[in-house]
Amino acid sequence: MTPETQLSPSQTTPQSPKSSGGYLPHIARILMGLAFVVFGLNGFFQFIPPPKTPMPEGAAALSTAFMKSGYMFPFVMGTQLVVGVLLLLNRFVPLALVIIMPVLLHILAFHIFLQPAGIVPGAVLMVLELYLACCYRRVYVPILTARAVPNA
Repeated sequence: MTPETQLSPSQTTPQSPKSSGGYLPHIARILMGLAFVVFGLNGFFQFIPPPKTPMPEGAAALSTAFMKSGYMFPFVMGTQLVVGVLLLLNRFVPLALVIIMPVLLHILAFHIFLQPAGIVPGAVLMVLELYLACCYRRVYVPILTARAVPNA
C-alpha cells in the first residue's frame, strides 16, 4: 500500500471520495423517515386536513373499524412514528424497514382495493422501502437462510 492509501487502525478499507450516488440511500432514508413521522403524528393530532371527497363505503368501514377497535389505529400510527424516528436517527434501519413493510403492504392494498385515488404516497414509500431494502440486502442474508440451525 502506498502512504496515501494506508489504513488507520480503525479503518478496514481505504477511504474513497463519495460519489453523488453514495448519498441516495441517505436521502431515501430521510425522506421515508420524515413521511412516517408526519403521518404517524397526524394519526394522533389530525393536523393534515381530510380529503374533500368522501371515502368509498368499504374504505370508510375499514377506517372506522380500525378506530373503534381502540388499539389498532393508535398501534399502526405509533409504529409509523417509531419507524420514522429510527430512520431519521439512522438507528436500527434494517429492523425499521422490516417492521414497516406490513404497514406499507396494507397501505397499498387499502388503496388498490378500496380507495385508488390516494395511492401515490404509499407507492412512493414502497419504492423507497424496496430501494433501501436493496441497499441493506447484505444485512438480511442471515435471516433468509432456508434451514437455519439454532445455537445450542
